[in-house]
Amino acid sequence: MTPTAWGALLGASLGGGLLLVGARVLALRRPRLEARVLPYLRDVPRLTARPVPSTSATRGVFGPLLTSAADAVERVLGGAASVRTRLARAGLDVTVAEFRVQQVVWGLVAFALSAAYSILKALTRPGGLVPAVVLCLAAFVVGVLARDQHLSSQVKQREHRILAEFPTVAELLALAVAAGESPVAALDRVVRRSGGDLSSDLSSVLAAVRTGEPVASAFDRMAATTGLPLVARFAQGIAVAVERGTPLADVLHAQAADVREAGRRELIEVAARREVAMMVPVVFLVLPVTVLFAFWPGVVGLSLTTP
Repeated sequence: MTPTAWGALLGASLGGGLLLVGARVLALRRPRLEARVLPYLRDVPRLTARPVPSTSATRGVFGPLLTSAADAVERVLGGAASVRTRLARAGLDVTVAEFRVQQVVWGLVAFALSAAYSILKALTRPGGLVPAVVLCLAAFVVGVLARDQHLSSQVKQREHRILAEFPTVAELLALAVAAGESPVAALDRVVRRSGGDLSSDLSSVLAAVRTGEPVASAFDRMAATTGLPLVARFAQGIAVAVERGTPLADVLHAQAADVREAGRRELIEVAARREVAMMVPVVFLVLPVTVLFAFWPGVVGLSLTTP
């Protein structure tokens, strides 16, 4: 081939490659269907918040082993229903199997730390193998149980946040209903203008209502799934008010007042417990030192004057 033909062939190849690259860039910059539709669907925030499943090589290699270990932990510990309930109360979009995998990971981290400690101790001061193995196994068990305790603490923290948000949300709902809006419209207004854990629960209720579920049934389901008696009474009160036609604004004001009164009682109880706890250092530390300073000069004087 002549140099001209070679030049034409290379130019055509370069142009085709640039054309393919440009087409791919345009395809990547084009907004996806979910990005164009989801801004208009205000009641499905979890569709955008759910992470994309990882397909890394590490997950592909160690995923089956972690799944097998998680199944073993599930067979030993059990309590899948309790874990599922606590995951829902903590607001975590995680299945029981994924939570068991997290427990295994926590156990492996604790196992690795104890193994590193045992190796360093063996290098400096050689000892038996059996205590090191027992320590590593105990660390694995502690790590697995620590993840379960952390889930319980997450549930308590979320419930405390819900109780702190509840009076404001209830008052906003009462104001919207008293202004003449329907319960669904008032719920939509409050959800759109508030944020927090209680607002996310109410957004789930609103999504269920807009998919065709009755308002009373959606709030009854919220009352059945929540772990807070005050929130359960709030949801049941709204359901009863919607079913029987009682004034909803009065019900919401009463619910908010009940929550504030419960918070005031809890604050008084905490203050009483702290007052008792403050007596411990006074009785066991300050008082003995005061008595010692008061009587020690007399004891010294007696020892000096005694023949």
